[in-house]
Amino acid sequence: MFFANIIKAVILGIIEGITEWLPISSTGHLILADEFIKLDASSQFMSMFNVVIQLGAILAVVVLYFHKLNPFSPSKSTVEKKDTWTLWFKVIVACIPAIIIGLPLDDWLEANFHKFLPVAIVLIVYGIAFIIVEKRNKNKTPRWTSLNDFTYQAALLVGLFQVLALVPGTSRSGATILGSILIGASRFVATEFSFFLGIPVMFGASGLKIVKYLAEGNSFKMEETVVLLVGTFVSFVVSVLAIKFLLSYLKKNDFTAFGWYRIILGIILIGYWFIAM
Repeated sequence: MFFANIIKAVILGIIEGITEWLPISSTGHLILADEFIKLDASSQFMSMFNVVIQLGAILAVVVLYFHKLNPFSPSKSTVEKKDTWTLWFKVIVACIPAIIIGLPLDDWLEANFHKFLPVAIVLIVYGIAFIIVEKRNKNKTPRWTSLNDFTYQAALLVGLFQVLALVPGTSRSGATILGSILIGASRFVATEFSFFLGIPVMFGASGLKIVKYLAEGNSFKMEETVVLLVGTFVSFVVSVLAIKFLLSYLKKNDFTAFGWYRIILGIILIGYWFIAM
């Protein structure tokens, strides 16, 4: 049983690593996967596991962008260090809406929307949104082509879009990328800012989930700890590859294909929901 859980943790880590950074909703995929790949664990552990393995995904961003995100790097000039601090302040500003609105609604949204049909509908809605936005922006010149030019007001607006991602099926990266593009950012700027915005949000969400898990009287057994670490490590490795793929893909492509993918996945989820009724 333990070995089977390890294999399942590897599969779930792969799913998380791929879907966390592509704008296709990790939640939607994990809900679908949960129907076929159930860990032999409590529902509380599964709920915590699905959030905490995001630590592996976000560590991939920290590792890949360590130099860019490190304001203390000795190889950076004074101006570069100032730009790095400014970037972090923009990230903090963008996180404010999620803290104010997200924390009070987190449990309610998970209880009411973490289900097949709502997730499927949200997948389709945002898939259509990506297709429409990319079609509208096809011949437009972006207002911001560098994160250094991205304003605090723009960061706050993107933060408001991130609040939408509290609804399962939205995709945190999808909502923030879509929001950034809508207000005038280039695809590359939108994607990188979405990566960086995930650092405090996902660390915070994972920490909060662990605290809630322990506060409910649960504890980490040795086997559960190993399963969690395996899922997190696999999520990290796969995330590194997924991030590199996305950045390379965006050099010649837009997000339209991801929009269609979301629509197809949403239809599959609705079909499965009808069959399972």
